[in-house]
Amino acid sequence: MGSGAEAMKTQWIPGAVSATFKKMPLTAEDVIALLAECGLKAVEWSENVHVQPDDPQGAALLRQKTEAAGLRVAAYGSYFRLGENEQPLPAFERSLRSAKALGAPLIRVWAGTRASAEVDDELFRRLAEEARLIAEIAAREQIKVAFEWHKNTLTDTNESAERLLREANHPNLYCLWQPTVALTPRERVRGIGRMGGRLLNFHVYSWPDGKRGPLNAAEWQYYLDAAADLGGVHCALLEFVRDDTAEQFRSDAQTLLNLLESGEDHG
Repeated sequence: MGSGAEAMKTQWIPGAVSATFKKMPLTAEDVIALLAECGLKAVEWSENVHVQPDDPQGAALLRQKTEAAGLRVAAYGSYFRLGENEQPLPAFERSLRSAKALGAPLIRVWAGTRASAEVDDELFRRLAEEARLIAEIAAREQIKVAFEWHKNTLTDTNESAERLLREANHPNLYCLWQPTVALTPRERVRGIGRMGGRLLNFHVYSWPDGKRGPLNAAEWQYYLDAAADLGGVHCALLEFVRDDTAEQFRSDAQTLLNLLESGEDHG
């Protein structure tokens, strides 16, 4: 292939989601040290775990510590959910203030509180409108809004996620991606292709038979191959470590690095 095709190849930055460490438990400083030790380059800081909503001072300090260690802030992992608040905009703005101080390029939100099959057209419309409103507020701060890709929300199927983005109809709305157990591997890969440029970071883990396992290189090679033509720069963030141990995290981190380095070698 020519240089133009190569330029479009997806570039991956390896990292982790800080909620991964809440049961170990590790402080933010411990997380930074472990990621740096493992050769990872990015972190999604999780709300209510290592950074709090409406705490710009604490978020700014965490940003300094993160960048001083040579890591980038990949995202702010909020727990704001569509349809959960009587006054959604003030609730969202509390998370957004911390995301801005953290220097996060995107804020993760949740697409509701119910499975898509349980949401009628009227509720779907209201949730899409709420999504549009928060996307507009975040756009003013130059922060992208990305939905968690998760069961029991409106992103539990490829079709529902597409519908949500279509009905919300705002250019600042995106999705994260992960191999949710609600879909088969083939359905997961189909979603990667269908969402295309609306996909941002990937959450990386393996759950054989619905239980946490070590990161499966063959499984993730399948997903990364499907995402090879997304283009741009994306973060591949480890999450859900088997038995919540630092030892397993170190092993998974090496597997991830090997995968991404192999992909570069074959670019």
